[in-house]
Amino acid sequence: MNNIIEVKTSPLSDGEFNRGVFATRDIKKGELIHEAPVISYSNDQHQYIEQTLLADYAFEYGINHSAILLGYGMLFNHSYEPNSTYEINFENSTFDFYAYTNIKAGEEILINYNGDVEDKDPLWFNQE
Repeated sequence: MNNIIEVKTSPLSDGEFNRGVFATRDIKKGELIHEAPVISYSNDQHQYIEQTLLADYAFEYGINHSAILLGYGMLFNHSYEPNSTYEINFENSTFDFYAYTNIKAGEEILINYNGDVEDKDPLWFNQE
C-alpha cells in the first residue's frame, strides 16, 4: 500500500511532540487507511507501563490485555466527531484504521479514543 498518510505537526495536539496523522490524498469512506502492528501485554503488567509516557498511548486489546501500537497507530489524535475509526484484528495482531467519512487530502485523520465513534464519555486522562 502506498503511503496515503503522513505524520506532521498537529494544531490539535498539546503534547510533548505535537504530532498527528494527515491524509496525503483524498480517502473514501470505508477505505483502509493503516494497519498498525500490535505489541500486546497482559493487564497485570500495565502497572509498569503506567510509570512511563507510554501509559497515555496504550489501547485496550481484548479482555485481559493492553497493546502498544506500532506504525502510525499511536499518533492519531482524538475527536468526538472523528473522520476515522478502528477495528482490532486479532487474527493479524493489528489495529486496522478505516475512513469513517470521506477525508480530503491534507486533512488530519482523527479517531475517538473511547473506541466507539459515538462514545462521548470523558477521556480517561481528563478525569484526573
